[in-house]
Amino acid sequence: MRTGLKISSKVASKSSLYEKKCSGANVSTGRKWICCLFQTLNPSPFQHLSLNGLMSIAEAGKIQCKFKSKGQGFASGKLNLGELEVVKISRFKFIWSSNLEDKKIGVTFYKPVGIPDGFYILGHYCQSNDQPLRGFVLVAREAPSKSEAADFSTRVTSPALREPLDYTLAWKSNDGSEGSLEGCGFFWLPQPPEGYKSVGYLVTSSKKPKLDNVRCVRADLTDRCEKYRVMHSEFSFRVWSTRPYHRGMLGRGVSVGTFSCISDSIPGLELPLSCLKNLDPSLHGMPNCDQIHALINHYGPTFFFHPDEIYLPSSVSWFFENGALLFRKGDSVGEPIDVGGSNLPSGGCNDGEFWIDLPSGDQRKTIKLGNLASAKLYLHVKPALGGTFTDIALWIFCPFNGPATLKVGIMNIALNKIGQHVCDWEHVTLRICNFTGELWSIYFSQHSGGVWVNAYELEYTQGNKAIIYSSRNGHASFSHPGTYIQGSAKLGIGIRNDCTSSNFYVDSSTHYELVAAEYLGDGIVAEPGWLQFMRKWGPTIVYDSRTELDKIVHVLPVMLQSSVKNIFDKLPVELYGEEGPTGPKEKNNWVGDERG
Repeated sequence: MRTGLKISSKVASKSSLYEKKCSGANVSTGRKWICCLFQTLNPSPFQHLSLNGLMSIAEAGKIQCKFKSKGQGFASGKLNLGELEVVKISRFKFIWSSNLEDKKIGVTFYKPVGIPDGFYILGHYCQSNDQPLRGFVLVAREAPSKSEAADFSTRVTSPALREPLDYTLAWKSNDGSEGSLEGCGFFWLPQPPEGYKSVGYLVTSSKKPKLDNVRCVRADLTDRCEKYRVMHSEFSFRVWSTRPYHRGMLGRGVSVGTFSCISDSIPGLELPLSCLKNLDPSLHGMPNCDQIHALINHYGPTFFFHPDEIYLPSSVSWFFENGALLFRKGDSVGEPIDVGGSNLPSGGCNDGEFWIDLPSGDQRKTIKLGNLASAKLYLHVKPALGGTFTDIALWIFCPFNGPATLKVGIMNIALNKIGQHVCDWEHVTLRICNFTGELWSIYFSQHSGGVWVNAYELEYTQGNKAIIYSSRNGHASFSHPGTYIQGSAKLGIGIRNDCTSSNFYVDSSTHYELVAAEYLGDGIVAEPGWLQFMRKWGPTIVYDSRTELDKIVHVLPVMLQSSVKNIFDKLPVELYGEEGPTGPKEKNNWVGDERG
């Protein structure tokens, strides 16, 4: 048990967290966001925050990788995408808003301001009115020096940016028949020259914008984008946020921060936009090894477990040392596992030939409880959104996942077996902005899905360290304490996920191990042997869980039985038997983007 940690149950105020300063690429907040790390290694005009001992982890000898000369572009305010150089703009001028009276459904459209000399607008910005103004758009110019690794034999000689030929009026807020255009919003899609793409819309309150107000991007410097979330819907007109179609660790699509819109009255305008593409193979905006350790020391969240949690986390090495066994199909006797997992079969796929299981007898009872003192977070660092962001996935391991508790109205029913299985791998992902070094959002994995939560919506402890609440028995991650229903929250029927703070916690800023960062190069991070194990961390046990559920249904009031049966049918299949999870590297989000 770890005690003595002071936590705050309050979310930092949105107004204090996001006070805008004079420079659009330099956003200061009420918390000490890192705007640049390692002043001596990476001088830039954006260094104005104290580092406050950010090298303490490295100095303690916990660096798991060799130094490599990357990170020179990290948190420098600008990023090189090959033939384009881009700057993130977070200062805006109001243009037009819908539904000012109702913030829940209203949105506002903005023009970026404070643009550095030589850079050009690519599109305007839209944001919901119920959130603090916090987003960004990218502005661009041709890179002063091309990427050294660019293929000169295929380089196109035409300019990277060009003015549009004209604009298409995509939508206007009314028909202007009253003779006054005051208060109207006009949405303009740039018509690009041949061989170029539009990456954003412009919004005006009256006249068509001038051609030099925006730039189109040469087609080979762009990538496919997709609609993400509906931000506004009015009659036949809808506005979406956008994101790159090719995402994840290998994706090179770069979000411009612009929006897309469509009117049913104008055919052929189904997402006529592209995003940018990072053609710089060096990904010079990504942090180097020292900067990774500084980031986790500065932002590493604290994981709180429920005060009634029985099945606590441990380190993988403790799990192996205390009796975990490797089984092979056809063999009834398991093989002890080396502390580093060196005797685990590596590579391949989850073919069912091998799995990990617990020892028998009293040793089994002990190992299921975990060992909080040894617990640590296992870090996978990777590019996101074409290297304009860094994702730090923090994986936590528990030797056992306990049975679930069913909530039916005011009744709570502890299930005997349903939901339990050997071993549990859960994770959260910190998304760091590579322009400024600030924490942008955190992804909370929750069983078969998850959710992104913005930095201003999180709870914090000890400065910039977010709080992660781990649900009792199931270890799903949540941003706030409470009871979350997996099923129908409206009916109050489903599996309970109970979260609150306690003296059971793990501080990831000091208890972690960097296990992978492929973009740094081969051999830079020494990946542990157990990470290469692609099979199940736990046996598969099939039992008739429906019998247990049917018994529960039959004792319920008749008026509830049908609803409860329908919800049971929609619960994840893993609740109906015991099946150990695969390890982190076999998950689709190891290479791909998070779900959500």
